[in-house]
This record gives sequence, structure tokens and C-alpha cells, in this order.
Amino acid sequence: MKLTIERSALLKSLAHVQSVVERRNTIPILSNVLMEAKDGKLSLTATDMDLTIVDQVGATIVEAGATTAPAHTFYDIVRKLPDGSEVEVSANPDTAQMTLKAGRSTFTLQTLPREDFPASGMASLPQVFGVQVSELKNLIDRTRFAISTEETRYYLNGIYIHATEADGTAVLRAVATDGHRLARFEMPLPEGAENVPGVIVPRKTVNELRKLIDETSNPIEVSLSETKIMFRFDSTVLSSKLIDGTFPDYQRVIPSGNDKSLVLDCKTFSSAVDRVSTISTEKSRAVKISIDGSTMTLSANSAENGSAVEVLEISYEGTALDIGFNSRYLLDIAQQIEGDSAEFLMADAASPTIVRDSADNSALYVLMPMRV
Repeated sequence: MKLTIERSALLKSLAHVQSVVERRNTIPILSNVLMEAKDGKLSLTATDMDLTIVDQVGATIVEAGATTAPAHTFYDIVRKLPDGSEVEVSANPDTAQMTLKAGRSTFTLQTLPREDFPASGMASLPQVFGVQVSELKNLIDRTRFAISTEETRYYLNGIYIHATEADGTAVLRAVATDGHRLARFEMPLPEGAENVPGVIVPRKTVNELRKLIDETSNPIEVSLSETKIMFRFDSTVLSSKLIDGTFPDYQRVIPSGNDKSLVLDCKTFSSAVDRVSTISTEKSRAVKISIDGSTMTLSANSAENGSAVEVLEISYEGTALDIGFNSRYLLDIAQQIEGDSAEFLMADAASPTIVRDSADNSALYVLMPMRV
């Protein structure tokens, strides 16, 4: 295999794939990126056996061929090469080495046989539909902060996506929860997504996808089965196994009888929570909210740090109420609200609270209170 390629093009393509590769691997071949050169293109593939990313980039192919090289070392070398340089890459299967040349620099890397690399399994999947990149970004951003990191409840370690109906309209709905908070986002059902099964997309897949789609403005082709999901856009294909588990009945968590309505300026509230929580202990991060008439008092107490109090003006319909929340969870939700005001629907100090963007009904958040 022998080729020349622009450093910036190679760096961009390597950046797309190398972050999938785990830093510590018990299987040596999984530390490598697969390079296949033919027909004027260099194809790069990286996998952790659950998630695979393939990226193609234009190159001058002198001699077609394939090899695998250490992903992170290869990326670091290309990253440190001078801007605008031409990179010459050649691999000799007989010596199990790959040589990189750029200007006066020469690097030699140990390679592993292409045959050892796992098959990518990029087979076509039965359900196929398209989605605008802005909608997919919205879907991810409005829900992923609520994904659980608790490995024992593995079925919560991703975003649950399914087709359903809301107010008589067909929607594609995404839900994530960690047991303390829940995020739900809806968008109009894309054409072709009518029979989409309910699937749980893993956290790592969600995070890698979000990084990749930042660089495109083209529609994303989504295809899936009950066990795999694939995203295609530009010259990149990401495919992933889905979480094999049953997502809980999230509808039961969303309260329907919350009659106390509170509307406030979201940015002012977020800044106040951030300031007051400076005092709260690292473990609980508790902030107490006392609501009475048109004022809200935020307070936090800590035996080590002292106390903090801040008063806000609000619009409130209901009787006086004292309720406590984890400040980090409040701030996570406040960051998702793009409008000026947020609406809180509450029942009492021990029941889940609903939070909405007053100007946008596509997202809904549920937050469990805590004792303060």
C-alpha cells in the first residue's frame, strides 16, 4: 500500500474514527485503525466491537492495499505535523511496518495484518428514514444529559427512541432517565419511520454521533433493526449495536395532576441557582426553593461552608410551597431551555416536578425533589 494525502484531510478523517478506540485494550487489533486504499480513496475504520465508524477521504493512491496501524499514535503524529504538508504513507506486509513521511520527518509504526481486523458488519438494515441534522442535534442535546451512568441498570445507559402519537400527531420520541430526572423530546415523525421499533441507543454511540454531526449540514440517513442502528452522512458511516433490554414505562413517571404553576425567567433563575449552590455540599448539591406569592427564595446551607440566600420575582399560581432539588440537575435542565421563560408544574414537596420551555412544547423534563 502506498499513497499521498493532504495532512488536513487525513487529520480530519482520523479525528472522526480514532475516538472510538479505547485507550486500554486486551485485544491488540482493537487498538488499531484499519486503512484501505483503492480507487482514489483512503477508507479508515475503527471499532470497539459494539460501535464502528468508517470514514472515507480522497487520496492519491500509488499502490492499492490495506493495513492496520495504532490509532492514537497515528492520530498524534498527523496532528503534530506542520499545516499544509503532504503526507506519504506506505506499508509493507512483509515487514509488518508502516512508514509516514512529511517534509523532513519520517515515522515508522508497527502494523497488524488486515485479516485480524473484525468485519465491519455494514449490512443494510430494514428500517430506513432521513432526518435533518438540526433535528438530530436537538434530539440528542435535549435528552442525553439525563442518561444514566449506573452500569447495573444497563437498560438506562442510552436514549430510548420510538415512534408514537402525541395529541393525534405521529411523532418520533426520545426519552432518557437516570431515575432522578427524565428528559423527553418529540419531533414530527420522519417519512419511512412509521414502523420503527422501540430501541435504546447506547451513551457512547450518542456522544460519538453528536461530535460527528457537528461538521455537517446535510440530512442524515438512519437505518435500524431491532439489534443495530446505522447513521450515514457525507463520507462517514457510524454503526452500533443497540442495548438489549427493556426500557421502563416512562409514562408512569410523568405526573398528570400537578396544579401549582410557576413561571420564571430561566437565565436569571439559572444564574441564581449556580450562585447559591456554591455553598451546598459537593455530595448532595441541595438547594431549597421556598415559594410564596410572587417571590421565590433560593437557599443552601452547609456545616463547612455557611449559608446562601437569593430572592427572585416569579409568576406563581398556588399555595406556598417549600421544595428541594439537586442544583446540578436544575442547571442541566435550565441549559436545555432556549426560550426566555421556564414553567414548573408542581404538586407538593415529595412529588415529581414537570419543567417545560414556555415557548416550546417539543421537550418535557421531570425532576424528582430531594429532602432539604
